[in-house]
Amino acid sequence: MFRRGIPGYLALEDGTFFEGVSIGADGEMDGEVVFNTSITGYQEILTDPSYRGQIVTMTYPEIGNVGINEDDLESSHPRIAGFVVRENSRIHSNFRSTGSLQDYLKKHGIVAISGIDTRALVRRIRSKGALKGIISTSDCGRDALVEKARNSPGLVGRDLVSEVIPASGRQWEGPLHGLATFGEETTAAGKQPHVVCLDYGMKWNIPRHFAHRGNKVTILPGTSTADEVLSHNPDGVFLSNGPGDPEPLDYAIQTIRNLLGKKPIFGICLGHQLLSLAGGAKTFKLKFGHRGANQPVLNCENGRVEITSQNHGFAVEEHSLPSCFEITHRNLNDNTIAGVRHKNVDAFSVQYHPEASAGPHDSSYLFDAFQQTLNRQISAS
Repeated sequence: MFRRGIPGYLALEDGTFFEGVSIGADGEMDGEVVFNTSITGYQEILTDPSYRGQIVTMTYPEIGNVGINEDDLESSHPRIAGFVVRENSRIHSNFRSTGSLQDYLKKHGIVAISGIDTRALVRRIRSKGALKGIISTSDCGRDALVEKARNSPGLVGRDLVSEVIPASGRQWEGPLHGLATFGEETTAAGKQPHVVCLDYGMKWNIPRHFAHRGNKVTILPGTSTADEVLSHNPDGVFLSNGPGDPEPLDYAIQTIRNLLGKKPIFGICLGHQLLSLAGGAKTFKLKFGHRGANQPVLNCENGRVEITSQNHGFAVEEHSLPSCFEITHRNLNDNTIAGVRHKNVDAFSVQYHPEASAGPHDSSYLFDAFQQTLNRQISAS
């Protein structure tokens, strides 16, 4: 196959080797090679801090056709280790576009390649599970790159949250973009409920949802203690998404344990895993994870199926779940736990992204449910 441009290479720990064309920065980066089945939303994927330490492969064949804009960022800059696509669109066309995907990748130093058989790569990951890999434009030696992939650290046992959390706290004021509100009304004027968000690598669309509903939103680093959280006198505490293995995050687990029963808690993705760990459960690594904007979830309470946006490689072990938790949602692809609620205190969480961005809005009711709790806290104070 004839290719134009600087060669780029992807090597996996099992010896698999792909040659493509560089569409990003020059260099080399290792990470866990995973795939995302979303048709849209590549910009949100690039800037989602949950992808720290991962080389993301898009299953949709053409990426980059709508360019890049400043409104759809989910953090200040891309957090992924590398990016792999079948074909990089040579043109970008969208009324909000301010630049091309390729220029954006180069600007932020992201090593990325196109022109490989992404279907073959995804089939290998589905068969063998997520694999350690390395993406490079500087080394073309197959054996050398495979050896580097094998020697890379992987995700298990690593604290990747410490690499993406903010250095200090701040107030959030930005609401949802008008294109995402669908005419929804914000919370009525009056005393503002106060949400403290513990940021483990939080997507920005989460605080946008809280601000859109009329809340005061304070963001604290995920390393904050329970006393530091409570010093802000919140009406509720949110546990955010974030990257990697939850079990090494002893500081976060202890903070949540010390908050249970003191303030209402809502967790998403990593926050769901951490809430479960704080309650005494265990987690395990999924074979190839759940990543995409089309993941079906069963709401066990009403029997409805929600189409959800997901991005995680770990899940809560059902047999380890303490009796103080009830299962509220299940992933219909593999029947893993997708949501829990504490029976004795006001705390619940889900293993997916109701804030979407990009993705469906089937689960935005979870923000409304937490909002009702916050409003009751205000009424009682």
